[in-house]
Amino acid sequence: MDVFTRKSYRDILIESLLHCRNKKGLNIHAFVIMSHHMHCILSSNIADLSGTVRDFKTHTSKAIIAEMQLPGESRKEWMLGQMKYYAKTNKRNSEHQFWTQENHPMELFSNKFKDQKLDYIHQNPVRAGIVDEPWEYIYSSARAYSDMKCILEIDYL
Repeated sequence: MDVFTRKSYRDILIESLLHCRNKKGLNIHAFVIMSHHMHCILSSNIADLSGTVRDFKTHTSKAIIAEMQLPGESRKEWMLGQMKYYAKTNKRNSEHQFWTQENHPMELFSNKFKDQKLDYIHQNPVRAGIVDEPWEYIYSSARAYSDMKCILEIDYL
């Protein structure tokens, strides 16, 4: 679903990433927030990166669903209905399925592979036809890698 078309929902993601950076030792190396998904390259100063990602997903799903309950969300009934439908097929979610259950962790084992993943993330808005150049997209770390002001501080690779 194109949930992240609303700034308030994107802001929840940004605020949660900042919280994880400040309180859980998260390093944010790259990111892009698209209309219905996000990509990140993350690492952690502590051993439990998967726990941090789990907590991020739990918090953001609850916060976004709560934000949907406020007046002004014309898609509320449809989106919540979709999330309830998909929650029925998952034992871990009793009421709403916001995020997919899987993550796709990959070890960045070489500079070539790292550059490939960084380029893939930053080219998302270009491939989607939203911008002509990666650094033009506000919700992307491509801005930081192009020496421009970025919405999040980046831990460069």
